Amino acid sequence: MKCMKTFLNEDFLLQSDTAKELYHQHAENMPIYDYHCHLSPKDIYEDRIFESITDLWLVDGKAGDHYKWRALRGNGVDEKFITGDASKREKFREWAKTIPYTLGNPLYHWTHLEMKRYFGIDETLSGDNADRIYDLMNEKLKTLSARKIIESSHVDTLCTTDDPIDDLRYHKLMREDKTMKFKVYPAFRPDKVVNIHLSSFTDYIASLEKVLNHPVKDLTELLDGLKERIEYFQNNGCRIADHGLDDEVPYEETTFEEVDQIFQKALRKETLTHQEERAYRSYLLTFFGKEYAKRGWVLQYHIKAMRNNNSIAMRNLGPDTGYDSMSDLPIAHSLSRLLDSMEREKLLPKTILYSLDPGDYEILTTLAYCFQGGRPGKIQLGSGWWFLDQKDGMQKQLTALSNLGLLSRFVGMLTDSRSLLSYTRHEYFRRVLCNYIGGLVENGEYPNDMKFLGKVVEDICFNNAKSYFDEDR
Repeated sequence: MKCMKTFLNEDFLLQSDTAKELYHQHAENMPIYDYHCHLSPKDIYEDRIFESITDLWLVDGKAGDHYKWRALRGNGVDEKFITGDASKREKFREWAKTIPYTLGNPLYHWTHLEMKRYFGIDETLSGDNADRIYDLMNEKLKTLSARKIIESSHVDTLCTTDDPIDDLRYHKLMREDKTMKFKVYPAFRPDKVVNIHLSSFTDYIASLEKVLNHPVKDLTELLDGLKERIEYFQNNGCRIADHGLDDEVPYEETTFEEVDQIFQKALRKETLTHQEERAYRSYLLTFFGKEYAKRGWVLQYHIKAMRNNNSIAMRNLGPDTGYDSMSDLPIAHSLSRLLDSMEREKLLPKTILYSLDPGDYEILTTLAYCFQGGRPGKIQLGSGWWFLDQKDGMQKQLTALSNLGLLSRFVGMLTDSRSLLSYTRHEYFRRVLCNYIGGLVENGEYPNDMKFLGKVVEDICFNNAKSYFDEDR
């Protein structure tokens, strides 16, 4: 009789001997280069100790884990126990009651991996043991500060997500702190200055003026001011930029004069046409890309998040609260033109392309390989991101990249998380990766060359990212 595998055993997700060898001998102990996350620089610098697992896991102030919030709502839990005024223990209880219903969802795996790796708890969580597990985790938290969690996760480098007007105070302090055992860098996220179609645009320009300490009344002043902020980030260790292309990938052929008029029109709060919005956004995206290329930065495009679908929830709770979804808008033509506009001037930076639509993986890979050259893996198909950072999504991404590109040049996984405990997602990815490659070998689709395959696995887990992001540092 075939023996049933135990839950989360040492060979979790590893279905062949080759996969097990690749993981345990090569992937398991590689350091982590987390090039995109939403961790708080303040929490890291101050080495925060969390009072409750609820703060770290579910909700902390107005922020929290919107993955879990979606599952809680899907299980019929009242908002009081999600983002409302219920006690921390009550909120934890509701998550404990919900977790058994996440069968097949990566939340089930992530939750228990985090319990096991950081708290030494091998039990499965449920409503029956919620209070006892809550107390156990809170007691352990007294010894788990922000830096200790990161250090124990074998993180070499992490990059936060930062607005151009951020003063980067805590990044400066961390750079001067000789006790830091890992590196923390800012990443430049200028969405608010690109998204001219949002009602908050003029308020943001006013905030930018205050930081620059000079007016921004035309396109020249805007671009000069943004160059100042890029240089400021550069001087504070930044080498990565990140753009969310949510509703569309905008591209319009336009001129400086046309965009200048559009920008001034927006400052006067006059209504813009959709074509004018596209023209401004595509001009700014091209401008940013060329500036990044001049400095050796990496550009990331996160594509097809359809945000704030529920207008009532948006009004009551605000953004990033679990009401976003995948989009299905076409992207190939405009993205091709956007990349080519930079390539024509020989100023296309290293670029990573992510999409929330798994149907785009083949499109993005074939498009990426139209703009390679100059270094290995210059244009990348990004990892399974957000809704796709689960086993099936990762496998689809790895398969598309293998079929149409060079998997061996892939820069690997990112957490994209607000939680310090999410580094188990790297373990999850590495197990999926090793199982995928192991399957190719076991099926006779690639030679059993463990010396080379071991190197490939180590490269994807860490080395490729280290080289790619730190190349010009």
